[in-house]
Amino acid sequence: MSQFIFETSPKIVCEQGGASRLGELAKGLGIHRLFLVTDAGLVKAGLVEGALASLSAAGVAATVFSDVLADPPEARVLAAVEAACQDKADGVVGFGGGSSLDTAKLVALLGRTPQALPDIYGIGLARGPRLPLIQVPTTAGTGSEVTPISIITTPSHEKKGVVSPLLYPDVALLDSLLTLGLPPAVTAMTGVDAMVHAIESFTSRHKKNPLSDALAVKALQLLYANLPAAVGDGKDPAVREAMLQGSLFAGMAFANAPVAAVHALAYPLGGHYQLPHGLTNSLVLGPVLEFNLPQAEALYAELGRSILPALRSAADAEAAREFVSAIRTLVSSMPYAQRLREVAVKEEDLPMLSRDVMNIQRLLVNNPREVTYDDALALYQAAY
Repeated sequence: MSQFIFETSPKIVCEQGGASRLGELAKGLGIHRLFLVTDAGLVKAGLVEGALASLSAAGVAATVFSDVLADPPEARVLAAVEAACQDKADGVVGFGGGSSLDTAKLVALLGRTPQALPDIYGIGLARGPRLPLIQVPTTAGTGSEVTPISIITTPSHEKKGVVSPLLYPDVALLDSLLTLGLPPAVTAMTGVDAMVHAIESFTSRHKKNPLSDALAVKALQLLYANLPAAVGDGKDPAVREAMLQGSLFAGMAFANAPVAAVHALAYPLGGHYQLPHGLTNSLVLGPVLEFNLPQAEALYAELGRSILPALRSAADAEAAREFVSAIRTLVSSMPYAQRLREVAVKEEDLPMLSRDVMNIQRLLVNNPREVTYDDALALYQAAY
């Protein structure tokens, strides 16, 4: 028997135009003074207006905090918490990409139960309760709307996570119309990020289970099939909805069967060079897949057969190799930099980055193959 525990957000709404129901959903959670966490770009693009109109129509007062930064720094997160407390908010909405959603999680937590961020980095250290929380993703990538994780950049440029069931939102609201304007490069980066979530969850050494496996496979099928169209045009709501669903399923999977070496290698790149998270994952994905192949062959073969019907009768060795090749080919077609040297990473920094990776044992322990310092350095060199 396979024994496991599986957790996720208790309510998921997937509906084109669903942002117009935000007021109804907020009222259902007993929210009267809502604090909406987003970024300036979304406000400027007018994407928040429909949500605000819905809140107003439902009689829910709303304050917009639009100062979220990518890879949210501690100071900016704490500024959002302070603003929510001053506003006497009794509910929080995260509206945007992963940085907005991660910030909103901590606003909901710290706005109700104050505690120092350095004291709760890690797994299960946060105390509750928190404020009611709704998450509205505008990218198909992080899956943060169904994960118990918030990733923050510390003053020393480390990316650290608060991991607690308290961070599961009450409602995840997916509205594909909000993603139609995503530029091709952002669509590509976030889409590959979601694919990494699916792949690493399926091959995780810890907490992998039948439900996370099923979600990871379905996620990868949706993402692999729809990412080229989403990047090439992106105006088809059905394609965008498939991407959002793929991201959601991958998020549900890795929230329960955690990610590994790709993310561990990506985090120092984001922290030191302020590179987008999806891009950093993409830059190291190919080398890590090759590195893991000897230990993950059977699992990679399953994934290969799930996305490439021609491999259904192939032996594991062939199917696994073709899977790695297919993923590398797809990533190489994406409209962004493909090598570390192309994004101003200095070759002399690779040893420093490798040392940082060895401090991220929370993720490395999940990798199918053990990663040493020498391995990390070789992986960065292969990506350079």
